[in-house]
Formats: sequence, C-alpha cells, structure tokens
Amino acid sequence: MKRLSRFAGAALCGAFLGPGAAQAQGVKDYPNHPVRLIVAFPAGGGTDIVARIVAPELTKLWGQQVVIDNRAGAAGAIGTEMAAVAPPDGYTLFIGTLGNLAVNQHLYKMSINPQTAFAPITQVVDVFFVLESYPPLPVKNVKDLIALAKTEAGKVTFSSSGAGGAPHLAGELFNRMAGVKMVHVPYKGSAPSFQDLMGGQVSVTFDSLVQSLPFIRDNRLRPLAVLGKNRSPQLPDVPTVSESGLPGYELTNWFGMVMPAAVPKDLQAKISNDIIKVLANPDLRAKIAGMSAAVVGNTPEQFGATMAADSAKWAKVIKETGMKAD
Repeated sequence: MKRLSRFAGAALCGAFLGPGAAQAQGVKDYPNHPVRLIVAFPAGGGTDIVARIVAPELTKLWGQQVVIDNRAGAAGAIGTEMAAVAPPDGYTLFIGTLGNLAVNQHLYKMSINPQTAFAPITQVVDVFFVLESYPPLPVKNVKDLIALAKTEAGKVTFSSSGAGGAPHLAGELFNRMAGVKMVHVPYKGSAPSFQDLMGGQVSVTFDSLVQSLPFIRDNRLRPLAVLGKNRSPQLPDVPTVSESGLPGYELTNWFGMVMPAAVPKDLQAKISNDIIKVLANPDLRAKIAGMSAAVVGNTPEQFGATMAADSAKWAKVIKETGMKAD
C-alpha cells in the first residue's frame, strides 16, 4: 500500500510538472505543445513582421502552434530579459536584433548578459535600413538634411525604436560622421516612431525597409538614402548615405533567433536544424527579399560569432561617443 502511495505521489508530481516534463522524455517528441516566440517590440515593427512570416512555417513543420508574444519596452531589454529567464525546455524562443542581443548591455543596467544567457540558434535575416523624412520637411537628400541640421541646430530630430536599438545607433553614427547634433527621440518600438514621423512630430528616422516600404510607396515618407553598402533593388533610384556625401557610412541591422542557454544541447541542435530548414524555404526567402531583407540561416556557431563581434564593435563606439540611454 505504501508503495502504491509512492507511485501515486510520483504520478501527481509528474502531472503538476506540466509539458516541460513531457519534453524531457526525448528530443524526438519535441514539440508536444505550443511554442512561444517572444518579440521584444510592439506588433507592426520589423522584428514582429519577420517573426510572423517565420512562425507559420514552423507551425507547419512541427504540427504545433508557434505563438508570437510581444513584450515591448526599454529598447527591447524587457523582452530580452524575460526570454533569458524562461524555462530552458525549448518552448520559449526569442527573436532579437543587433540592438537587444549585442548593444543594450552596454547602455542599460541589465540583469542578464545576452552573450552568456542565450544559446544562438541562427541569424534569421540581414535587414537593410533607410533614412527617411516627413515629406513636408524641406530636405530631399542627405546634403539638404546636413545643411538643415547645421542651420537649425537643436531643432531637427530623429526618432528610433528605443535607445540602443539599430535606429538609434544609425542616427548617432550619422551625427558623428556629419558633424551635426540631431536630437534623438526614442519610442517603445518602430511602429509608434513611424506614426509620429508621418504626423510631423519628428523630422527623420533611420529604420528598416521591411516596414518602411509601404509608407514610401504611398508617399507618406520620403526616402533620402539607404544605409547599406549598396543600393536596394526595391529603391534603385535612392543613393546610399556613402554616395550622398558621407563616404564610409554603413549600417545593416540583423534579426536572429536564440533560446535560453540551459536548453539541453541535443534539443538545441534539433531546434536549430529545424529553423534553418524552414529558412531555406524558397517561398519564405522570396517573401522576405520582397521587403528588402535577406534571409541568412547560418549555423549557431556563426551567429554566435556575429553577436560577439558586434557587441565588441558597438561597445567601443558607445564608449568613444559617450552615447547614453535616453
């Protein structure tokens, strides 16, 4: 009878341990219930758009729903910290950016270090950026903007998705190389930044073509220059910043997938292999290319090296420029 009671107690404990315990029975059973994909920005931003393209393909592959969970705030730091301390069972994944996986720890007092708190899965995309203005602003190119920023010192503003994000880095790099002092106006994500830009509350922004293209095509925003090394196929008549009078200026953002570092190694390998497989889908790649981003889908080791290199690079820039989290 005592033995039966012990077995019953063990069964009850197993029941309350929940789905994570079931996952521990074997990698081949993963996933056996829905997977959460945390996005550290509001719905409608570039990271969210890409996540919502990838998630349905993972749902098809796994036969379990991949649910987007938007956790915005502090330029992505809130969602990043939440993802890092999630149970390490493979059922919480995180899609992060250059900002919240490589830069934020140099600007904010974070409770975690993304370099050690996460295991890299893969770099999902390279995201190409554009410098764009509120159309009534009297500028049509980079030279016009620099001239205006010099004559109207302190009055020209640039918005971003939050301090430490790639749009903020792009603006500060522009200020430094152009010798101007446009005022940074941070928002809790790109979507509200765009709303105020189109409403004329700010002058310009530096943000991804993923969400910018629809607004550019219907003339709600004016593209001044693209930030990459080469022109965008979607905007062939728009020059690069480097072509426009700031030689050497270049910034490309990236989005990548990670998971808590304590996820078992064999499960890390399965998740990485499955997501890389999904990213090789020609239809998915074409859809993302149509938004002026490029699918990467590299190995965890390659993505980990990118995270580390960009963290070191931007730590140096932040120190040299005295850049602060607003």
